[in-house]
Amino acid sequence: MAVTDEAIEKIKGMIVSGALRPGDRLPKESELAAGLGLSRNSLREAVRALSLIRILDVRQGDGTYVTSLDPQLLLEALSFVVDFHRDDTVLEFLAVRRILEPAATAMAAVRISEQQVDALTAQLDKLGEAPSVEDLVACDPEFHRGIVHSSGNSVLCSLLDGLSGPTTRARIWRGLSQEDAVARTLREHRAILAALRDRDAEAARSWATVHIASVEQWLRSTL
Repeated sequence: MAVTDEAIEKIKGMIVSGALRPGDRLPKESELAAGLGLSRNSLREAVRALSLIRILDVRQGDGTYVTSLDPQLLLEALSFVVDFHRDDTVLEFLAVRRILEPAATAMAAVRISEQQVDALTAQLDKLGEAPSVEDLVACDPEFHRGIVHSSGNSVLCSLLDGLSGPTTRARIWRGLSQEDAVARTLREHRAILAALRDRDAEAARSWATVHIASVEQWLRSTL
């Protein structure tokens, strides 16, 4: 494993230094191994590991390429890891989301277009006044993703996407066991939208905090 780690570090060094850029094809295996002073076996293991975390793209019959290194692509691995959380760590994921999402919502208040606000409003209107828990939970990630995407920060968007797994499950539990959860969620969504439409960054931040904290508070009382 130590030899593979060394191989990974050497390939990483080539990418960080700019010797290999996004979209570049890696040299032939024999050439690259010789150039880096590696065995072909350790190089293969390093390429396999880096392809799993979307740094490299192995194309059968064509070669190995550096990916776009887009944050959304690279952070896909986060959602995979997050899926292995234990139930008692859901609160920790929610706490991280409570730090990040209000900031993203405040940023969105400055940058979101009227058309984007209208689209989010139409999403909520389509749900109606008394949607089922299943319909609300299905719509909820898209609603929040639309707001975070409007922040203009792709890293924030990818991070929050990665955290959505356990927090979505928390919302389901809440909806199934708390009487006013659906109506309360809709009210909070409307309040966030109103702040966005008014370009009120601080109100948008506050309502996003209230929205996430209410799920967190409920979950804390049930665990």
